[in-house]
Amino acid sequence: MYNFIQKFHSGWAYLALLLLIIVVVNSIIGMTSKKEFTATDRKLGLFGLIATHTQLLIGLILYFVSPNGLNMIKTVGMAGLTAESRLLALEHPAINILAIILITVGWSKHKTKETGEAKFKVFSIFYGLGLLLILIRIPWHLWF
Repeated sequence: MYNFIQKFHSGWAYLALLLLIIVVVNSIIGMTSKKEFTATDRKLGLFGLIATHTQLLIGLILYFVSPNGLNMIKTVGMAGLTAESRLLALEHPAINILAIILITVGWSKHKTKETGEAKFKVFSIFYGLGLLLILIRIPWHLWF
């Protein structure tokens, strides 16, 4: 079961990252060109939100069943973590939870904005910061 969840988490990450990139690029284009915020733009933001929340749920399950998650901290303690195990057991989950919180705040805040430019701006900032945080804490050495 662990191997399936790990592969699913890694595979779903590609979809989540692709959707976030599309949302951020679309929102920057929409904001700079002052185009109207459409139902398609809203759906892109929603799909990005759903993809990241799904990734979070899969990641939380993986965190509790993986030897590299909570079990690593229990086994060696906080002081015994190497740079790689610290990335997997602490930094990756904590920073990605923060990123998903930012994306969720962006989704919520865009609903209160009146103009398309303001909605695109909120998506650009919050989804962009979330994407940046995710990108800097992906364990790239495990992907390639």
